[in-house]
Amino acid sequence: MGCVHGKCCSHYPPPSDGGSRDYRELRPSRSQRKHILTQKSLDLIPVPSHNFTLEYSVLTQRGYYPDTANKENQDSFCIRTQIQGNPNIHFFGVYDGHGQFGGQCSNFVKDRLVETLSNDSTLLEDPVKAYTSAFVTTNYELHTSEIDDSMSGTTAITVLVIGDTLYVANAGDSRAVLAVKDGNRIIAQDLSSDQTPFRRDECERVKLCGARVLSVDQVEGLKDPNIQTWGDEESQGGDPPRLWVPNGMYPGTAFTRSIGDSIAENIGVIANPEVSMVRLTPNHLFFVVASDGVFEFLSSQTVVNMAASYTDPRDACAAIAGESYKLWLDHENRTDDITIIIVQIKGLSNVRIT
Repeated sequence: MGCVHGKCCSHYPPPSDGGSRDYRELRPSRSQRKHILTQKSLDLIPVPSHNFTLEYSVLTQRGYYPDTANKENQDSFCIRTQIQGNPNIHFFGVYDGHGQFGGQCSNFVKDRLVETLSNDSTLLEDPVKAYTSAFVTTNYELHTSEIDDSMSGTTAITVLVIGDTLYVANAGDSRAVLAVKDGNRIIAQDLSSDQTPFRRDECERVKLCGARVLSVDQVEGLKDPNIQTWGDEESQGGDPPRLWVPNGMYPGTAFTRSIGDSIAENIGVIANPEVSMVRLTPNHLFFVVASDGVFEFLSSQTVVNMAASYTDPRDACAAIAGESYKLWLDHENRTDDITIIIVQIKGLSNVRIT
């Protein structure tokens, strides 16, 4: 486990600020004490309609790439409070860029997606429809922008808080997880489902669109391409099933949904998100929004267990990022970019304030 207090972390690169904190209207109150490792103040957002507070921290860490030492952090994040000027609506998003122009794609989407969602007059009337529309519109805008997204794009995992309800929209293989108190235990409840070829429904959907679904070893002829079983995502290791055009060795995406990736759209990669909804109760302690750099070697339950062992979400972010980084280097000669937001839910009683 990565240490928290900076006493033995010299082998970890310092956290970077590759994301966006875009605050509108009143700024959330901030603790004056900065965390020793993350160097961030603690952020607090009141939700007056239900008289509770969101207390959160975020950390983003550029990956270690020995062959491309100057590679940018292609992850980005966006935290926008008081959507449409409403003190009860807040947004948290993590975007994991990929491909040559992945950083440009994730930064474009982090700005445009929340802006499009904020400008939708039907947001409160039909949040699911507004969410889906925002993803599809942002995808179109990226296609028509100056950014070359033919072989680049970004996944998007986002949480919209409306009063005491979470709306979670996901395109790709990053993840949102809710911590639920169950007696003396704290259970991890996935708020999203990774959209990869490991999922039978997603695998069949892209095959119907013409995709070949094969691991790298299969597409290179080292393994039998007719064996269309890959186990599960946790046990597969470093050669997952990927998507390929019928007669080519590209694009090789390990996910089935994303924003951008215009070539991959021809074989079924879509930007339409899956949207879930959860009404918060006093048993819901916190939620985590993170890129797949966190979840590659850590299960949802492990992440929740680690986060639950810290009272300060800044400590939790630092510990989880450090452990993720360590496990990457234990298994491979590089690490992925790592971005994590932890949002603690404080004082919720489900008594609506009128």
